[in-house]
Parts: sequence; C-alpha cells; structure tokens
Amino acid sequence: MATTAPLTSTDSAARLGPVRQTYAGPDSFPPITHSYAKVSQVVRETGLLRRARWFYALVGAALALGFGGAITGFVLLGDSWFQLLIAAALGVLFTQVAFIAHEAAHRQVFAGGKANDRLARVLAAGVVGISLSWWDNKHSRHHANPNRVGKDPDIAVDTVSFLDEDAASARGLRRAITRRQGWLFFPLLTLEGLNLHWQGLRHLLSRGPVKGRWIELGLIALRFAVVLVPLFLVLPLGMAFAFLGVQLAVFGVYMGASFAPNHKGMPVIAPDAKLDFLSKQVRTSRNIRGGWWATALMGGLNYQVEHHLFPSMARPYLARASEIVRDYCASHGVPYTETSLLRSYGIVVAYLNRVGLAARDPFDCPAAAQLRRA
Repeated sequence: MATTAPLTSTDSAARLGPVRQTYAGPDSFPPITHSYAKVSQVVRETGLLRRARWFYALVGAALALGFGGAITGFVLLGDSWFQLLIAAALGVLFTQVAFIAHEAAHRQVFAGGKANDRLARVLAAGVVGISLSWWDNKHSRHHANPNRVGKDPDIAVDTVSFLDEDAASARGLRRAITRRQGWLFFPLLTLEGLNLHWQGLRHLLSRGPVKGRWIELGLIALRFAVVLVPLFLVLPLGMAFAFLGVQLAVFGVYMGASFAPNHKGMPVIAPDAKLDFLSKQVRTSRNIRGGWWATALMGGLNYQVEHHLFPSMARPYLARASEIVRDYCASHGVPYTETSLLRSYGIVVAYLNRVGLAARDPFDCPAAAQLRRA
C-alpha cells in the first residue's frame, strides 16, 4: 500500500483532511538522533516536570462541590423528569473524575508511585466504576506504540474499524455499521459508557492474574450500590432507567469525544517500523487549539503531543511544554499537528468513512444504486 505524505505544518490536517491508511516506516519518518534527550533536557531544566498538588487539590474541591450540588438537586427534585438534568451533570462529573484518575495513573499528581496508584484506583473503580487494571494495561500499550498496527489496542477492530483490512473483513451487522461508521461514530459513543464498565468487569472476572482484582471488584460493587440503590428507591422504575441511560450516554460521548481527536486520522505505523521515540510520538498525535478552556474541557488531552512525550507531566505545565516542543519540531523539520476541536471531529468522521469504504461490496456500483433509488 502506498504511503501518504506526512503532515507538514500545524494546520496541515485542517487543510488536507484526514490521512487515509498511512503505513509509515523509517523511510517516511527519518530518525532524529538523540532528539528526545535534547528536548527532554530543556523541559526538565525549565521545571515543567514538577508536581502541581495545588492544582489537583483545587480541581478535587471543585468536583466535590459539583457532586454535592448534584446530590442536593437529586434530593430536592424528587419524582420529576428534571432529574435527567442531574443525570447529565453526573455524566460530566464522572468524566472529569476519570481525567484525574488518568493523570494519577501517569504519576502526575503525587511524587510517589504508590500514592498515585491508590488515588487512581479509588477514583477509577470507586467513583467512576471502571477497572483501573484493565485500563492501565490497555493504555500503557497504546502509549508505547501509538497507531502502530498490531500493537496499539486503540486501533484494534471493535464495533468501529480503524484499518482498511479490518473494515474489509466485517460481516453481518458490523459490516452494515462499518459502511457508515463515520456518521455513526458519535451516536455509537452513547453506548461507550456501558462498554467501558463491561470491559473492565470482564477483565476483573477473567481467569488470568489481575492486579488488585478483589480491591477493584469491591470498590465497583460499593460504587454501584451507592449510585443505584437511592436511584431506584427515589424514582419510579421507568424514570430511574431513563436517568441511568442519560448518565451513561453523556459519560460515553464525553469520554469518546475527548479521546477521539488525539490520534484518529493521523499516520498509522507499520508493525515492523523502527522509529525514534520523538518521531513516533509526535507524528501520530494531534493537539487541539483552545488554550485554558480546551484544557479544562478535555482534561489536558488537548496537548496530546506533549502528553505522549512526557506522560508524567502535570496538566498545568502542558501549555508551556507545547511551546518548547513546537519550536523544536519546527527547527528539526518534524511535523507538529494542531487544529481546532470541531475540525478534528470532521477529520475523524471523514477518516472513518473512508476506511468504511473497504466494507462495501466491490461489485456494488454507487451510480447504479443511486439509479435504483430514483
């Protein structure tokens, strides 16, 4: 398969549209000797790898107030369909907690690894209801090999296909979805919250060794008891299920919409390619413009390039790091991709639709199909 030319400026993704099935190897991404060591030294000397406990304390306090307000509203509203607004608010709050769990798992909150692990596990399993051990295993493999075929679980086939060969192999219902997967992507995200809970639970109940299995199962059971028991005691059955559905839908869409712009539509790396760390991480990642509001909305994931280069960097320092990395990439001819949030969604949808073309019947003529409908 031919290799698409790499992106060459911060706005190239916005101008050229999504990259279609790029299998990039060493010839496409020439290695830069000692590149990461040099930029990492500048970042370290600038003090951007220090902890930011004050920031996470403030965010934690704000989330505690948010949950307090949601609980108060739930009690005051009682048997009312306005409870669905509380459900939506909880979907947002749980996503924000998931961001903090993600940061703690990356050692961004505390200096010690054990303290970060404990916080991440309590927030992920005890508050959000997702297995940290399942997510950590999957996410670590993604960070090690972003967009690399056969190694990045985030581009492995699921309901949605991210590679042409996966789309071509789709059958039955998945084939019908794949053919329209770009347009169906955001509607499908309404089920992502349920999927995240299920995947984590399936991992914890699997036969293989699982780190913290019983602690996480206990935390998840307690979490669902605290959430579901009052819900079904206070509200009528139909309203309770509607509340739960809205909360899960908002959570799924918010999570998916925060993670999807980061790598989808960026170059895909051949399984046997040998690339230097900086090239591999920068060329497969996309930043989102917007400054402080994008950082707050996406939990720092808008600085995806810097997050991949410095996973332990606390959220408040990512913006300053992006200036250093952008300048370094410009001086060394490394494409640094950055675009707006809405444009990134357009790129993702178009990319998924193009991949979905591989699921179409090769003997199906679009013109004939159009004439038949006429």
